[in-house]
Amino acid sequence: MRHATLYAVISVLGLPIFAAESKPPKPCTIKSPSTGDFYDLNAITVHPLKDHKKAHKDDRTESWHSRGYDYGTNFTINFCAPVIEKMEDVVGVDEALWPNVSAFYTLKGKKYSIGQASAEPIFRGRKLVLNYTDGSPCDDRKTLRRAPRREKEERDDDEEEDDEGDKRKHEDDDTDDERADKKKSTDESKRRRKSTLLSLTCDRESLAAKAHVSFIGASPDECTYFFEVKSIAACGGVIQDTQQTLGPGGVFGVT
Repeated sequence: MRHATLYAVISVLGLPIFAAESKPPKPCTIKSPSTGDFYDLNAITVHPLKDHKKAHKDDRTESWHSRGYDYGTNFTINFCAPVIEKMEDVVGVDEALWPNVSAFYTLKGKKYSIGQASAEPIFRGRKLVLNYTDGSPCDDRKTLRRAPRREKEERDDDEEEDDEGDKRKHEDDDTDDERADKKKSTDESKRRRKSTLLSLTCDRESLAAKAHVSFIGASPDECTYFFEVKSIAACGGVIQDTQQTLGPGGVFGVT
């Protein structure tokens, strides 16, 4: 009642009413627009050990891993931060961006990025999602993992094309050179690049800050990779003024 009276007096006097300033959200955190729950994924971010620091039994010394099973390769992923493994010779990615790769796989001895680090989770409906973009080029046939039968069919097609092409080789030499020059001048920023979509779901079975990452599949052109992540970090909690989060279990202890 007193608050209502105070606001009425301020309104009559024409004084402005200022709302309390809200602090900008921490990286890798988000508030659900539908439930108001607060999510902090920093708990499952793997950080490299500082120099001269001895690893404790609970410290992770490598990023999270996911088996590809029939896909033919496994994946290495971190959350909201680059992987802590040393990245070198990443296919189709500028050297300056190698330290910012947040998900990758190795195929035939070569490393392929499937996304740069992002610390901005989003809600798509009720689904908590983290998206990495700007990985290795996905329009390069060498980056595709193909089934043997599919590779044979394409080799047969290529051989037929080569036979026809040999007949016109001398006639088209000048044209080929011009096309090659045009291809080299193509803007690299327009190339389609690999990306990762992580769907995070609540897992209360483990109270520790762990993540179980399951590979769901890839798009037919192997340009987008889908993963499901189960973790207690995706269960949400209530936010305090200090931006510390009370987990689902801690809410019941608040009086």
